[in-house]
Amino acid sequence: MTKPHTQGSELKQRAPKTGKAATPAAASHQVSLPKPRPEQHDSRRDARVEDSRGGSGHPGLGAIVNRRAADRLRGGHLWVYATDVESIALPEAGAEATPALLRVADSRGLLLGTALYSPMSQIALRLVSRKAIDEAGWLELLAQRLRRAVERRKPLLDGENDACRLCFSEADELPGVIVDKYGPLVILQLLAKGLDSAAVRETCVRVLREEMAPAAIVERPDPRVRELEGLSAPSQEPLWLADTEAAVTSAQFRLNGLLFHYDANAGQKTGAFLDQRANYAAARDWARRLGAGGRALDVCCYQGGFALHLAQVCRQVTGVDSSRASLEVAERNLEANRGGLTAEVDWVEGDAFAILRDWSDAGERFDTIVLDPPAFAKTRRAVAGAVRGYKELNLRALRMVRPGGLLVTCSCSHHVGWAELEAAVAAAAADASRRVRLLERRGAAPDHPVVLNLPETEYLKCLVLEVE
Repeated sequence: MTKPHTQGSELKQRAPKTGKAATPAAASHQVSLPKPRPEQHDSRRDARVEDSRGGSGHPGLGAIVNRRAADRLRGGHLWVYATDVESIALPEAGAEATPALLRVADSRGLLLGTALYSPMSQIALRLVSRKAIDEAGWLELLAQRLRRAVERRKPLLDGENDACRLCFSEADELPGVIVDKYGPLVILQLLAKGLDSAAVRETCVRVLREEMAPAAIVERPDPRVRELEGLSAPSQEPLWLADTEAAVTSAQFRLNGLLFHYDANAGQKTGAFLDQRANYAAARDWARRLGAGGRALDVCCYQGGFALHLAQVCRQVTGVDSSRASLEVAERNLEANRGGLTAEVDWVEGDAFAILRDWSDAGERFDTIVLDPPAFAKTRRAVAGAVRGYKELNLRALRMVRPGGLLVTCSCSHHVGWAELEAAVAAAAADASRRVRLLERRGAAPDHPVVLNLPETEYLKCLVLEVE
């Protein structure tokens, strides 16, 4: 049996974290582009022939996609999967590098737009324009859209919040481009092969310098995406420094008035979970509103986001995570905010499933519990197992929440929809003989907008529940 520690803030060890399966990369398609059929000549024929040329200006370069992909693009989506590509015409082997841009047409030769090309990825094409454009046109669009994305976020930044997502990939019409601000630092991620160029980096740096005036701009690759996309190894040096004598890669930033540490060389994603910012505050406010300010438990706490917000209203808070490195940062964040917190806070290292099983069997009780696990379903095939995992976590949590208490349960798996998540929680409530009242359905913070034509932009789901 494992019991929560109630004094101090030392770390306790449990089982090591299990690995996650990677999504396999799809093979590329490189065959000749079919010629337009004579019988299809109409007023659009000349445009079809002209617009089937590659974005880099090479005649005859382009992709033909099947009807399913064409309908998807015309419906507002931006992706074409490799399995939906009928043919691609590329330069002859050894002639030049694989083009970053390809013009995309349907099986009739009608232009659908211009896309970033990823020959190794399951997502072979990412549309960046509904027109035929070349590299110069793309770089101009990149600058305009990035500037517009940053301008949308500026109202979200204030004295209590100096961190947010400045650009959210497809949601800002910039597939594969992620930009996060952490205090004086700006972090850039380029997650598509077609973005892997000096010209793209120079354009991003120029706009970000002009709009944000950061101390440094650092590129931080995603190792898994780099492998799947075949990206080049990024430079270890910052892309830009305001002071060339001081290479800044770490800083403090504020979320809802609390201080957090950021290190560009550590952590998950770009380093922190900015998408939960509004949910951190909501969990704190609901705990106060329900009078659930006794003992609180933050499961999969990472660097202490929910735990430190709950420490503003709860008497005692325990954070659980399998990563010792994350808990060490959480402890630093606790110390940075110690003067404004009255709660007793401690951290427990270990496997969430094992700890919740032990504690629920031992009869532990909490007034507030937050479940914020990593994505359980990276693919559709993993959904059934993910739902079982969500049910088990919620079942154990529901057995420990006191009557009238608060349960905040999250899923960041896009493939697990609202209905599936709610069904898992309802099944857990039935097994635990508890009645739960839905207080709120919440998603990601406003700097992670949802685009209705792009369902993948809605990935984070948060249920706020009162447990009877």
